[in-house]
Amino acid sequence: MIYLEEAVSVLLANKVRSLLTIVGLIIGVAAVIAIQVLGGGMAGAIDGLLGGMSDNSFIIFPNQQQSNAQAAAFKLSDMQTLKDRVPLLLDAVPVAFLSELVRHGHDEGRFTLSPESAIPYDNLPAQYGRHIDADDVAEAANVAVLKHDAYIRLFPNGGDPTGESIYAGPNRFLIVGVLEAPKQGIINASFAGEVAIPWTTYVQRFLHGNTLFAARFVVANPATIPQAEADTIAAIRSLRGKPDLVYQSFDKSQFTKGIDGVFDALTFIVALIGAVSLLVAGIGIMNIMLVSVAERTREIGVRKAIGARRSQVLWQFFIEALVLCGAGCAIGWALGMGIGAIVNDVGIVRLSGTVPPLPWLGTLAIAAGFAVVVTLAFGTYPAYRAAGLDPIEALRYE
Repeated sequence: MIYLEEAVSVLLANKVRSLLTIVGLIIGVAAVIAIQVLGGGMAGAIDGLLGGMSDNSFIIFPNQQQSNAQAAAFKLSDMQTLKDRVPLLLDAVPVAFLSELVRHGHDEGRFTLSPESAIPYDNLPAQYGRHIDADDVAEAANVAVLKHDAYIRLFPNGGDPTGESIYAGPNRFLIVGVLEAPKQGIINASFAGEVAIPWTTYVQRFLHGNTLFAARFVVANPATIPQAEADTIAAIRSLRGKPDLVYQSFDKSQFTKGIDGVFDALTFIVALIGAVSLLVAGIGIMNIMLVSVAERTREIGVRKAIGARRSQVLWQFFIEALVLCGAGCAIGWALGMGIGAIVNDVGIVRLSGTVPPLPWLGTLAIAAGFAVVVTLAFGTYPAYRAAGLDPIEALRYE
């Protein structure tokens, strides 16, 4: 405790010098902490960015740039064939979108209709009613599930609309459910339309021809998606008899990996910048501690002459270096947390509608680790040098 009080008093006696010494440490720690906060924020915001996209679905579509794109196109008849040939698939559904004027009484709006299976692409819970079920699909029922935006437009007075009818062109549909509103972000990616109807109904009423833009496939376990994608692409190539057909796939995990990859690269770059800052700061701390030892050589000699042990002198200067590094890391931590939190609030939260938790414990551990490492790496030698001074020579020092 005595060493700590003395270290604080020495550093406060040279405030400007102490602050300038730890500027590099503050910058390095702040940069690393800020990127940790932002990375955690983006990881927590992925669900918001994807608007409730299902974990166990994936989409496959042919590459339109290939020479035989027409041969690669999916056909309606492929859906059942692929389900039969690929054991991992629970369902295969056409991916299609149709902009249609939808009416309810005097309220109307142009919305996107999309085919849906009994396993929905949007995993948002139902605010009213239910999702489309297996019976709806089997019977090609004239039922619909509304997303929140369509519900607000068609039912401005609110209330439970299940059992009411809407019209999409000349087609009448019974509302069986309304989905809850997604998190209110600027970006809410989704491959489902505002009005979902059973895919079998969509095929009967709206699909003219046999060619599809793409197909959506459902598996029981999200961990099997990579294998299911590979097996499905191999099956469609075999079905066409053309092994060179090019297909692309998309699923939630790919989006997540993409975001993680961006932040991994950014974290690596910031870590390099932080490492340089910490190295420069460490050299500065070592330099200022050596200056402090030189300035206090006579003081050290007096202490040793009246009985101070070598270990006591070593601890005195080591704790002084630790206080200096700890102060720099604490300021850098607070600055990094503040910057990260502000960027989260004005950027990530507004984009995704998700408020991510701040990684308090993890960032505190990083800052404490930096303080210990820099102290050990750059504070040990000055302390060892002070402890090794000969008391006679130290007393003669002017």
